[in-house]
Amino acid sequence: MAKPEQDKQGGIQVIARAASILRSLAIQPKGKSLAEIAKEIDLPRSTVQRIVHALEMEGLTESVGPGGGFRIGPAVSRLVQHCQQDISDIVRPLLQQLSDDLQESVVLCHIEHQQVGVLERVVADQPLRVVFPVGCIRVPMHLTAAGKVLLAGLSPEERQQILPDNLPRNTCNSKDRATLLTELERVAKVGYAVDHEEFAEGIIGFAVRLDTYLGQFAVAVVVPSHRVDGEQRFVDALFDCKAQIERKISIKVG
Repeated sequence: MAKPEQDKQGGIQVIARAASILRSLAIQPKGKSLAEIAKEIDLPRSTVQRIVHALEMEGLTESVGPGGGFRIGPAVSRLVQHCQQDISDIVRPLLQQLSDDLQESVVLCHIEHQQVGVLERVVADQPLRVVFPVGCIRVPMHLTAAGKVLLAGLSPEERQQILPDNLPRNTCNSKDRATLLTELERVAKVGYAVDHEEFAEGIIGFAVRLDTYLGQFAVAVVVPSHRVDGEQRFVDALFDCKAQIERKISIKVG
């Protein structure tokens, strides 16, 4: 007979292998074959098949059709929905810390009706400060740093639907479509965007995108231009805030 300690270790191993399978499937929403999963996580196909079928019985995986592939099952989505917190509740303390560190206003944004919507804000304690109302301001995406990082996370087809051929201009610094599309390629590589007085004269914005299981968001710092003496301290602070938020609600599994 197996000893209790051996049973315990065997159970832990099965759970670890099941977690590896779910992580593998999480990065490919369209699904993977058993052979692909086995190769990726370095396990025998027969072992993967046995665990995947056990997960399927619980709704944690599901078949994608006659080809034999599998993907994440509906039970995972239900579990996530049950444990989800409002994004604002999760990030508000970190937004406050970012604002305190930089002594500037900070906003949490998302895409709302193909524009930038403000979900949360922290207003800087400064005589001259930028204040956006929450929930009722919608800004064209191409005019702000937050909008640019969100656009950079979309497919070319999705960008095409959002961006008109002739982009509205708010200031002389607002970009035309060709220039913007080139900039978005750079933003996708470096991970942050800057609005150099493109939305409003006298205001510069810096933003990073958040990739979370609650969706894609942007955190932006909005600064009167006369207080900007270089980009790096704003960019570094934003990436630090992004890392802290994504440790809590990363889109990655594990």
